[in-house]
Amino acid sequence: MDKLTIRDADVAGKRVFVRVDFNVPLADGRVTDDSRIRAAIPTILTLVQAGAKVILASHLGRPNGKVSDSLRLRPVGQRLTELLRRNVPVTGDALGLGTEDALKRMRPGEILLLENLRFHAEEEANDPAFAATLASYADIFVNDAFGSAHRAHASTVGIAKILPAYAGLLMERELTMLSKLLEAPERPFAAILGGAKVSDKLKVIDHLITKVDLLVLGGGMANTFLLAQGKAIGKSLAEPDRVQDAQRILAKAERNKVRVVLPVDVIVAKEVTRGTEYKTLQAEKIPASWHIVDLGKASQDLMVDALSNVKTVFWNGPLGVFEIPSFAHGTNAVARLLADRAEHGATVVIGGGDSVASITQQGLADKMTHISTGGGASLEFLEGRDLPGVSVLLDRPKEPKPARAPKPKAATPVKPAAAKARPAQTAAAAAAKATAKAAATKTPAKHAVKAATKPAATKPAATKPAATKPAATKPAPKGGAKGLAKASTKPAAAKASAKPAAKAARKPAVAKAAAKPAAKAGTKPAATVVTKPGSTGRTAKADGKPPTKQAATKQAATKRTPTKPTATKTKAAGSRARTEKRS
Repeated sequence: MDKLTIRDADVAGKRVFVRVDFNVPLADGRVTDDSRIRAAIPTILTLVQAGAKVILASHLGRPNGKVSDSLRLRPVGQRLTELLRRNVPVTGDALGLGTEDALKRMRPGEILLLENLRFHAEEEANDPAFAATLASYADIFVNDAFGSAHRAHASTVGIAKILPAYAGLLMERELTMLSKLLEAPERPFAAILGGAKVSDKLKVIDHLITKVDLLVLGGGMANTFLLAQGKAIGKSLAEPDRVQDAQRILAKAERNKVRVVLPVDVIVAKEVTRGTEYKTLQAEKIPASWHIVDLGKASQDLMVDALSNVKTVFWNGPLGVFEIPSFAHGTNAVARLLADRAEHGATVVIGGGDSVASITQQGLADKMTHISTGGGASLEFLEGRDLPGVSVLLDRPKEPKPARAPKPKAATPVKPAAAKARPAQTAAAAAAKATAKAAATKTPAKHAVKAATKPAATKPAATKPAATKPAATKPAPKGGAKGLAKASTKPAAAKASAKPAAKAARKPAVAKAAAKPAAKAGTKPAATVVTKPGSTGRTAKADGKPPTKQAATKQAATKRTPTKPTATKTKAAGSRARTEKRS
């Protein structure tokens, strides 16, 4: 939970209502355990140093809405004065004219403690009018009472709905440490649970069994699990109606591969009092008239060995009748072990009054990673439940996520890449286009022969009549020129000339042979005619007109038909003989 804290509030010169948890044990008008008072000092000093007028409010015990002199907060005010070394006055009541007058006289940096809030029944009832009166005392609300955060009371929830509500430094630390147990514990992770009743911790066991690697059970609640295993426990404290729940938890632990450690030997006593007779027995069959009051030596060794390598530990509840020193050996042994584990880098979180009292009495409190001030609140938090006194606090605004850059389109990088990838092909296509254009305008014989080897170049050279027209219109020798012009203008002759050209395109050898005479012809008109000379001879024969210059016809025919010289000479001789006969 990420909540705004007093570090985020401007408190200078303002009245700050701080809900603290000063529900501490008293004896003969004196505080016997001031750990909760000490835990609130960082928040108080931070506000005082920032120039705030600090108004403290707490409950003490359970007066049930009535004034009880034994539950007044004056001893708490005296202890706080000693710890802060500055005067902390206590009002005679949480409400009234005297309280209002004391509030008006406050100056920045001063502290005032209100009388026990639970002297008014409206506090636990979360009465709106009572909450509004408390809210009128201040400008800002701070909740530093994690031990009361699971209660929806006027001083924890009602007032927080009226004033800007922030978390104190103790509240912040509690939430941080307990959240770490559930979200990111270093493993192996162990939970040690004790106390009188399994019903008080049934929900937290159900939740933790999915989180921990090791579960150690002791105290009165362990007796119910011994019953679930079919063992006799004599007159020991237990909850027979919860045996099925205990069996279910043991089965769930086995499914989740969680090791469960229960007592194997116990201290039993005739009566649960000081000075009674007691002895050690195996936890198999306890005599009917005896009570289990503590762990035996074998059980202590078993638990110490099981916990020897853990990296994270949560402990709540004593493992025996801790109030009687003779029956506190098991609880104290585990406390010493956890202090040692904490010194070696393990995270050790302690919760619950008796567990805290055990380590405090042995002077081990400073060695633990964190001592929770909330017994019931810490258990409910570890159950996964929302705490009303926490949920109502202001949430820290979430930082906006940076805007993501738009993804480039797939086509954008592909196009230039494709253009760069084929420069050679582009250049080749441009060169081919230029060559074709030049061939169409000049049509030299050597270039025409190269083009004839490619199907694309052969087609326009052989079939387009445009190539034959220039040859037909240019002047030529009489007689032969007329026959040649007539042959070039007739479609039949064009078709006849196209077929040999197509055959020449399919026969590279013939094209190469024809290239040499064509090259010798140069720029002469007869050489630029694309149609085969064989068709010219046939056209002349059909017209019946004799050529005037036989030598020129013979030379032109020889140059245009290099592949069949014999056939050309024979036809020329036949034509000459017919001419002489007619004449």
